[in-house]
Amino acid sequence: MKISSAIFSSFSLTRYVGSLGIARSSLIKSAHTLERIGLAAVGASCGLYVGATLLRQKGGLFESGWIVLITMLYGALSYYVGIDLSGNVAKRPKSSISEEWNGSESAEIMSAAGTFGAAIAATLSVSILVLDQSLSNGLISFVAGFWAVGSSLQVAAGTMARNQEAPMNEQ
Repeated sequence: MKISSAIFSSFSLTRYVGSLGIARSSLIKSAHTLERIGLAAVGASCGLYVGATLLRQKGGLFESGWIVLITMLYGALSYYVGIDLSGNVAKRPKSSISEEWNGSESAEIMSAAGTFGAAIAATLSVSILVLDQSLSNGLISFVAGFWAVGSSLQVAAGTMARNQEAPMNEQ
């Protein structure tokens, strides 16, 4: 099947679903839920790689297989909560003065920094595992710490964004 015919068939499928009488809001909510579950799966896989890298430490603190489960669960939580911020943050009115800082962007910046940190740490963990590199325990701990800080920034950003109330419209 050609790519162009696959794209056209997917568009016709969305028209078919739209003609079934399914409410648009429920369809969007379902798509949003699937997206968040997918983000959680990505976070869990990042946690898997970081946890597997920690298992490679010689004589380290993380010799139990539980570390893999813990890093996977925390990674899933951080990507679920932190990457896809709620609509209130995205819908805030932007200031007409670009230099003005009102503090509402802090959740977005923290989410971006956390995503970057966690992704870089996961990439380094994959390279350590795939290339079978022999690194010191300090460097492995640094990568794991970088991932933990990035994931924690994501959780903090998601929590901040969900706890902030939408600003009142000024008249």
